[in-house]
Amino acid sequence: MEEKKTSLLHIISRIISDFFNPLVSLVIYFVYFSIQNYTFTEAFTHFLPILLITILPVIIWIVWNVKTGRYTNMDVSNRVQRKTLYIFIAVCIVSYLTFNYIKNGFIDFVMLFILILLFALQFSNLYIKSSMHTAFNVLVSALFFAFDVKIGFVWLGIAILVGVTRIILKRHTVKEVFMGAGIAVLVSFIYLYCNNKYQRNDLPTEVIPVETTIK
Repeated sequence: MEEKKTSLLHIISRIISDFFNPLVSLVIYFVYFSIQNYTFTEAFTHFLPILLITILPVIIWIVWNVKTGRYTNMDVSNRVQRKTLYIFIAVCIVSYLTFNYIKNGFIDFVMLFILILLFALQFSNLYIKSSMHTAFNVLVSALFFAFDVKIGFVWLGIAILVGVTRIILKRHTVKEVFMGAGIAVLVSFIYLYCNNKYQRNDLPTEVIPVETTIK
């Protein structure tokens, strides 16, 4: 009986962990934010470059490396294997930031802080394999907090739940989950502070997009 309960717990944990992986959580944020702040055409124009330059290449990169045996699994749980993943994601984000700046004349604030979190996790990875699932979901909760406090709290609960599932699935130790969460909390605090100080005060209109000009 106990074995069945444990098995069910692992199944549920796997579903939660897989669904709320960093890429899916970020996509949900971008889609929701776009719907709330843009027309369909504007949302499509805004999200398409992010999809083509960052999200799809990262997915293809992970799948290809898993199939060729370079990565053990889609989570890239191995700390050594994560080094190339961090580098590839960083290249994709920098490419998008460059494209967006050339095309629109401003730095995408959200993607910039995603890059900062990635660098922080990469540095941490030299010493401890911090949980990317937990870290990125904590950041996503901060992104929601910036324009919808209720959803921000909901997503913070999701981030905690995801952290628990990572421990249950033995993808991370308690220490690794707390490390990922701690790094993300620090980056998220800086993001919210900068978003409030440098962006909201500069916009005269009622719509306050997160991706505005940093002068």
